[in-house]
Amino acid sequence: MSIIVSVLLAFVLDRLLGEPKRFHPLIGFGRLANVVEAHSNKGKTQRVNGVMAVLIVIVPCCVLVVWLERIMINVDWLYPLFAGFILYLAIGWQSLLQHALAIAKPLAAGDMDLARQAVAMIVSRDTANLGEKDIAKAATESVLENGADAIFSALFWFLVAGVPGVVLYRLSNTLDAMWGYKNERFLLFGWAAARLDDVLNFMPARLTALSYALVGHTSLAWQCWRQQASDWKSPNAGPVMAAGAGALNVSLGGAARYHDQPQVRPTLGVLNGEGEQVSAGTIKQACKLINRAICLWIGVLVIGVAVL
Repeated sequence: MSIIVSVLLAFVLDRLLGEPKRFHPLIGFGRLANVVEAHSNKGKTQRVNGVMAVLIVIVPCCVLVVWLERIMINVDWLYPLFAGFILYLAIGWQSLLQHALAIAKPLAAGDMDLARQAVAMIVSRDTANLGEKDIAKAATESVLENGADAIFSALFWFLVAGVPGVVLYRLSNTLDAMWGYKNERFLLFGWAAARLDDVLNFMPARLTALSYALVGHTSLAWQCWRQQASDWKSPNAGPVMAAGAGALNVSLGGAARYHDQPQVRPTLGVLNGEGEQVSAGTIKQACKLINRAICLWIGVLVIGVAVL
């Protein structure tokens, strides 16, 4: 029962408070990671240095959390509050929805400049010349992919391994976002961070894809997942985005520009111009898909605890 209390508390706190604007532990962790990277990302052993850097920044944090958990777990009423608060810090539900709606609102009103500024805050592609459809597509893709990273993967590791599990996941995901670039600086050094994040996201990504399918256009989502996921460059984002596109009955992927270089990405979801047109409404539908999937996970958790 305490695990249900912790999960519900985390989502209630996130709903009421949103992401902490100040004193978020991940800000301090990011600063530590920057210092470690600056001192270790050099020489001819960058891959080995990257492995050591991941261990240096993650292991002490996890050891501290394990120690705190052992103290808290002996107090029946305190541990669910502690665990729920840590989970709250690890998820980004309202932050994701707020960023998405900050794009959808000006896009629906025809304010393209404001919509481009808003979408640039959550995507890495070039946004200066994006049209209405491209903005909507970029935002929808980001909502689907970050739904897995920011919500369901964190929740999965909390359910599997408690507070240490969710902390390990969130720190590894943060390092991947900081070091996981395939450029000259991070190609070798960031290898360990990227691979660790891939491993930790493998099962949650597929459960997220399944969730999208179950709460959306189920048969179409399953078909897109099965036929298109392997075409995507990321082994974890592929299932999530293919299933999500099918669940929304839209077409995602296609051409985009990154760092002024064009990329032709595979098409995910509905092919041949069928399905619904991507628009500001699609972004809102993606947010609703996330919310329904959260309800599904909580419902399954409640039933599972009741049965066991």
